[in-house]
Amino acid sequence: MTKNPVSVEFFTAKGCKRCAAARSTVLDLIDELGPENFTYREVDIVDEVDYAVELGVLGSSSIAINGKLVFPSMPSRSKLRKTLRGST
Repeated sequence: MTKNPVSVEFFTAKGCKRCAAARSTVLDLIDELGPENFTYREVDIVDEVDYAVELGVLGSSSIAINGKLVFPSMPSRSKLRKTLRGST
């Protein structure tokens, strides 16, 4: 039986200067931990405002895991690694 991949959603906004570095960190960690274990989706908080509000997202560089807002702002690399590793 194969385990379902962990869903990672990265909330971003056009013109967000912090988002490029945060996105790179998220994608690097997914690659490090095994991309087959994850699905990744970027969510523009303006384009999908209703969904962002539903999850409680207040700004860009937020991260939801399996449909739940886990990080309302970008965590440290080590904290994100630990959380992603624990989700698989």
